[in-house]
Amino acid sequence: MSAQTQEDKLLRMANQIATFFRSYPEEEAVAGVHKHITAFWTPKMVSKLEAALPEMGDRADSLVQRALRGAEPQAESPVRPATRDPQKLGEGASDAG
Repeated sequence: MSAQTQEDKLLRMANQIATFFRSYPEEEAVAGVHKHITAFWTPKMVSKLEAALPEMGDRADSLVQRALRGAEPQAESPVRPATRDPQKLGEGASDAG
């Protein structure tokens, strides 16, 4: 069993999120990481990672560092909410799924 701290585990998860968003333009990727972490993590998890970031240095992905810097991201997240109502999708859209 590994002797990882909670902060190490949070960093691993945050870096995985950053890896997912890496293919997007940088500002959108930062916004995507920020939106995902703030939407799905508890405030305690976010504050633990934010407090540990200075000590983690380059182990923290640059997208994670920028996303948690405190300022709101300059771009919108590339992830859009799913449309649940096929009527709202418009003509030619599929309701499959």
